[in-house]
Amino acid sequence: MRITDLLDARSISLDCSPKTKQEALDTAVALMVKSGKINDEEAYRRQVYAREEESTTGIGEGIAIPHGKCDAVTKPGLAAMVIKDGVDFDALDGEPVTLLFLIAAPNTKDNVHLDVLSKLSVLMMDEDFSNGLRNAKSVEEFLKIIDKADDEKPDIDERLEDTGAKEDSKVKILAVTSCPTGIAHTYMAAEGLEKAARAKGCFIKVETRGSGGAKNVLTAAEIEEADCIIVAADAQVPMDRFDGKKLIECQVSDGISKADQLVERAMAGDAPIYQAKGAVQKSSQSKGSGGVGHQIYTQLMNGVSHMLPFVVGGGILIALAFLIDGLSVDMNSLPVDQRANFGTITPVAAMLKGIGGTAFAFMLPVLAGFIAMAIGDRPALAVGFVGGMIASQGKSGFLGALVAGFAAGYIIVLLRKLCDKLPQAIEKIAPVLIYPVVGILVMGLLMNFAVEPIMGAINTALNNGLTSMGGSSKIILGFILGGMMAIDMGGPFNKASYVFGTAAIASGNYDVMAAVMIGGMTPPCAIALATLLFKNKFTKEERDAGPTNFIMGLAFITEGAIPFAASDPLHVLPACVIGSGIAGSLSMLFNCTLMAPHGGIFVFPVVGNPWMYLAALVVGTIVSTVLLGILKKKVEE
Repeated sequence: MRITDLLDARSISLDCSPKTKQEALDTAVALMVKSGKINDEEAYRRQVYAREEESTTGIGEGIAIPHGKCDAVTKPGLAAMVIKDGVDFDALDGEPVTLLFLIAAPNTKDNVHLDVLSKLSVLMMDEDFSNGLRNAKSVEEFLKIIDKADDEKPDIDERLEDTGAKEDSKVKILAVTSCPTGIAHTYMAAEGLEKAARAKGCFIKVETRGSGGAKNVLTAAEIEEADCIIVAADAQVPMDRFDGKKLIECQVSDGISKADQLVERAMAGDAPIYQAKGAVQKSSQSKGSGGVGHQIYTQLMNGVSHMLPFVVGGGILIALAFLIDGLSVDMNSLPVDQRANFGTITPVAAMLKGIGGTAFAFMLPVLAGFIAMAIGDRPALAVGFVGGMIASQGKSGFLGALVAGFAAGYIIVLLRKLCDKLPQAIEKIAPVLIYPVVGILVMGLLMNFAVEPIMGAINTALNNGLTSMGGSSKIILGFILGGMMAIDMGGPFNKASYVFGTAAIASGNYDVMAAVMIGGMTPPCAIALATLLFKNKFTKEERDAGPTNFIMGLAFITEGAIPFAASDPLHVLPACVIGSGIAGSLSMLFNCTLMAPHGGIFVFPVVGNPWMYLAALVVGTIVSTVLLGILKKKVEE
């Protein structure tokens, strides 16, 4: 799509003179309305202002590109303003804005406004192009300048594919970033590595493997030419393609907080040679490659990442069923023997609970199956599913499924080694006959005669102990679970606490998940409040980004606090851990419960004792905020 396809001549002004940023935005919105592409001016204006509150769209060099995407836009469009005397726009470089483009995009999945934004950003960084627009004598000349530049520059997708390796680059680095859930870690790590590489004058291309799939995928030729590869991932990524290359393997969080060190190691060649072994993906265990511990964690996270959609979707549907029955039925009027049917009393609630329960039933088989697949590749998937299903139907539950996942993977690894010694004719049928038949049989025997009796007893003891906890024991448990959510904000401790909470829901213990969720909500909320109260403890960039953490915190997205923790971990992490721990312990003390594994403030209607739960969140947030104010040092800008 060409830029002039979106730019209506009626929406271009070459002689604007707004005095403030607000006046500039209002003028741009009014210009956009003239194009006939806005059906609700006020709704669109609110969206533009909401985007501006997240972070300034003044990108520097006298340029601003505000934008809004919402249902008030009927067709994608652009408005343009030349501001001769400039206006203070809170730009990243502090300079006044003299050239402004406003983007309007309908609420569709094509993200056209992002494509146009990227292309405009590249074009306007060309000083001759931007000065030409500023000095245009007429709207027609303005449009001609854009058309000419549009012809000379490729589309954004083409530019991403053409990495343009520089001859004078010191070293060529490739990277892959991936996290188990969401896209926060994936793209933060990619950005961190790119910035570090640019600062050191070397070439880098980063493949991102987030929730939207693999983007900017590395080609075989690029891998062949690379001097070193960095894999910053907590989820399984295709590794065989890197056979024989120097490779650094680490957690995705290292790509955020240790990007400089990783790039320095890559440039120095301080990395082991990766050796792929058949279809089984194993990384070097020497220094810096993550080691056995990280491999186990990555395999576990492969199961957790595939399990979470079932947990979140099923759990929230079950929570909605409880909410509907709670609004429709007076529990006090029901006979005692019918109260156990709460959540299935009304037809709609019964339907939602049935659907949610079906999704929940997949939780443990999926967990075990994808742990197994991370170890033994595709043949291990079926074996892991069977082991997880036996665990879910037996007494071993979550712990049994964990054991089943790892056992299934290594059963296939063992079978593959044994089959390597068979005649070639028989070896060919191994994947379709020997692996599934023998693997499932061995898994079934192992589960019934070893895992179920042992893990079942342990799981039963843990559940009974948790149920019988009272007084100080539950408060201590709440502090531990809440604090774990803030230790690494998406890493092993955070995921361990969260998975424990989801397993507790499946066992009917709803107070544990309440403590877990409130522990994850506290750090972003505290960061947001601290950036408002202790402005001298944060950089301007941090102060601008801080308030958005209120939204992420209330939605139970702990990752919003990561950039702040990465920039000052020794002071930020203790403050967050203590506040989250206090919030979790107060949740336990107040006997708060939660039947949904996700959702933050949006599932508060199904929280047991909601007002005290909110009080626990407020207290935990205030404690972390005060500690941030005390522990963090003043920033000299």
